[in-house]
Amino acid sequence: MSADPVVQACGLTRRFGERTAVDNVDLTVRSGEILGVLGPNGAGKTTTIRMLAGIIAPSAGHAVVAGVRADRDPEALHERIGLLTETPGFYDRLSALANLRFFASLYSGNLEVERQAARYLQLMGLWQRRDDRVGTFSKGMKQRLALVRALVHEPDVLFLDEPTAGLDPEAALEVRAIIADLSRQGRSILLCTHLLAEAEELCHRISVLSTRLLAAGTPEELRRRLFRRLTVVTLADDGALPGNVAAALNLLPWVRSVVVEEGDLTVEFRDPEITASCLVQAVIDAGGRITSVSE
Repeated sequence: MSADPVVQACGLTRRFGERTAVDNVDLTVRSGEILGVLGPNGAGKTTTIRMLAGIIAPSAGHAVVAGVRADRDPEALHERIGLLTETPGFYDRLSALANLRFFASLYSGNLEVERQAARYLQLMGLWQRRDDRVGTFSKGMKQRLALVRALVHEPDVLFLDEPTAGLDPEAALEVRAIIADLSRQGRSILLCTHLLAEAEELCHRISVLSTRLLAAGTPEELRRRLFRRLTVVTLADDGALPGNVAAALNLLPWVRSVVVEEGDLTVEFRDPEITASCLVQAVIDAGGRITSVSE
């Protein structure tokens, strides 16, 4: 993964009348990484992607995508990006291959459509259905076909807007595996999602959006910042030494750190789902005697 930015957005803002949908957002996608944009429905994720893809112009700010100003040369930009929307639109009466030929014809240049379509249809497990009408496809199959459409012209960067929305768990798992594989191949991807687990699983870095940018960092950094949990355990004098108990706790995978101050242990968890009873049992197993626990 290179430190060179493929996407650089500065102060992106979009207003619709009196309503501000996106307010002063800065984003960077580095070459070969997946950047997650995490936020609830209505947070401005789709509007942000539409500005980055040159579909709508920002009210303020600008973005450079694959070397192109998104608001100045949308035609050149569209040659260099692949876009997957939450509800991919296909011609249901046409076959998968006919749909791909049609959409590929919208790009200029000498595209090897048949070869590229065959390659990605095989990658997505759709080759055997290439001549079937898209109207017979499940939603998961349509989403995989939409990924083929986004890739067939070999773009520099992919914009994926809620790629697993509405899919059953098995189909969502398949799509996530494909996205992870594309990342391993060196693709640069901006992924919008409202699912924290999906962002943590797939993304190198995450930007949390709710009209404005609320936080940004690696999944680990954000988990520490947004879900930090401390528990203070006070030990009795007739048990194991606090330093020895702390050393035992630090070996546990769900403990991030232990600070010893006289008879108190301040424990920070890696996993916010771990209960205080688990900590109590771990202290007892380490020979400590507890007088109080507080969070």
